[in-house]
Amino acid sequence: MLNQNSIWRYLVVIIVMGVSMLYALPNLYPNDPSIQINATRGADVTQQTVDELQKAFTEQGLTPKSAVLEKGQVLVRFLNTEDQLKAREVANKTLGDNFVTALNLAPATPAWLDAIGAAPMKLGLDLRGGVHFLMEVDMKTAMEKNVNDLVLVYRTDLREAKVRYRAVTADVPNLKVNLSFRSAEDLAAAQTLLSGKDRDMTFTEIDDLTLVAAFSEIKVKALREDAVAQNITIIRNRVNAIGVAEPLVQRQGAERIVVQLPGVQDTARAKEILGATATLEFRMVDEAGDLQSAIEGRVPPNAQLYNDREGRPVLLQKRVMLTGNHIIGANSSFDEYSRPQVNIDLDAKGGNTFSQATKEAIGKRMATVFIEYKPTDKKDAQGRTILEKKEEVINVATIQARLGRSFRITGVDSPAEAQNLALLLRAGALIAPIQIVEERTIGPSLGQENIELGTNAIMVGMLLTVIFIAFYYKWVGVVANLALASNVVLLIGVLSMVPGATLTLPGMAGILLTIGMAIDANVLINERIREELASGRSVQQAIHEGYNRAFATITDSNITTFLVAIILFGLGSGPVKGFAVTLAIGIITSIFTAVTVSRLFVNLIWGGRKVEKLPI
Repeated sequence: MLNQNSIWRYLVVIIVMGVSMLYALPNLYPNDPSIQINATRGADVTQQTVDELQKAFTEQGLTPKSAVLEKGQVLVRFLNTEDQLKAREVANKTLGDNFVTALNLAPATPAWLDAIGAAPMKLGLDLRGGVHFLMEVDMKTAMEKNVNDLVLVYRTDLREAKVRYRAVTADVPNLKVNLSFRSAEDLAAAQTLLSGKDRDMTFTEIDDLTLVAAFSEIKVKALREDAVAQNITIIRNRVNAIGVAEPLVQRQGAERIVVQLPGVQDTARAKEILGATATLEFRMVDEAGDLQSAIEGRVPPNAQLYNDREGRPVLLQKRVMLTGNHIIGANSSFDEYSRPQVNIDLDAKGGNTFSQATKEAIGKRMATVFIEYKPTDKKDAQGRTILEKKEEVINVATIQARLGRSFRITGVDSPAEAQNLALLLRAGALIAPIQIVEERTIGPSLGQENIELGTNAIMVGMLLTVIFIAFYYKWVGVVANLALASNVVLLIGVLSMVPGATLTLPGMAGILLTIGMAIDANVLINERIREELASGRSVQQAIHEGYNRAFATITDSNITTFLVAIILFGLGSGPVKGFAVTLAIGIITSIFTAVTVSRLFVNLIWGGRKVEKLPI
């Protein structure tokens, strides 16, 4: 008989709608205003930290919903933003400068939903609040670094090939490396060796046995592209590793990067996450130099004076044996005396370089230099944030044997510091420092206002649509409204499940448009059923033909709109992408609910039996 559904169709609809409702449920639980507390280097977050905070909050009349220690940080939840802001001041006063307190919004999803991976929709910056940065890569520093690294590479290559040279020096402003030799034979051998290894460099012979290696235009362009691309990857890895939810990190223009951190309200904390650059350098201790003379200002030309953590001076060679750029893995552990240490893994090139360097230095002392760039509150003439460079020797040890791709460093103060250092080294050091040229903070209250306005617009639009359809199509219109409600639930469920899908204010406009398109499909079906009834067909034939013949029109119009949404997502940015995401997902769900779900309801009520008149 016409208009009867098989059991599998009922099961498919029940399963799809059941899963959608389950994953849409977390959106009924609003996020909690919270503060997130992390330790800086030299400090440790323990249960004692939590107890101190609880005591301080009680003394100030604050009652947190919860305060827990998880993943090396303290998360304290509150009932409102007023308590949240007051609690940050109390925490800063109680814990001091060794801890960083950041404002955040923590999901309040019940544990049983969290256990199955159900989470609320990811909200964009305009809905959740947070910080927005426009950052610029310091290309001058990046190119200087490449020239200086090339000097070290050329020296190593010439030594290994036993080619004698007088000097290899960097001409940083002109992006060149000058190599001087003892004889014309050495110069020719060097030119053959180096040009064969790097075809993107141009080599020019000039007077007095000097060879100039210059970066080609292709090489310069590639290095600039690589600096931006690697900085984007490193920033994204760092933000993800530290735990900022749903970050947006994308390129803008030739040398700029846009970073959005939803939920983060503390710009100082955000700057520390993004701008802090941690890396290591391994240098030999200058045993021949006079330390006392260096302290008095007479530093040897091939040496540099550093301080260790206790402020004691250490004289090191300028030549860098290895940099942190070759670190591909780092984790914290304990040595045989239960002291914290960091285990480091190098890439193949770094392992070979380090092996050769330490082969000739067995029995000598090597220092590990920790280098960190941190944003300050100072601005340069262009209004960009000035970075502060901090260097300190964290370890001096005697090389007992030839080192390879895996080794360890000791001398860190605590397990927490070892963990933080390993985290930053895993995330990587920025290829070049970044300057924050624009920063913007959107408060949670403004984000909540946007949510309320967007939700009200959707509710009013849906209510007016439901009333009109029910009035115009009677009981068949009620069925269309049930399908419309199913579409909204399905859309929210899919947005909550899809990784990377983020709801923005334009995205809420996309939901409102989806509601209109979903009901439009039911209008096409109902009007087609009316036409079939008017032409004299029976109720069952009219229902069957109405759905079958309207399907082609619905599919055609929705596919066209779906393609437009894909184009908007591919070519648009920011708000346009947010609109395109909800529109594309909404088109798919509206076809399913308008054609499959509404037909299921119609067939369940009027299908498979003799009906004299359809209430339409």
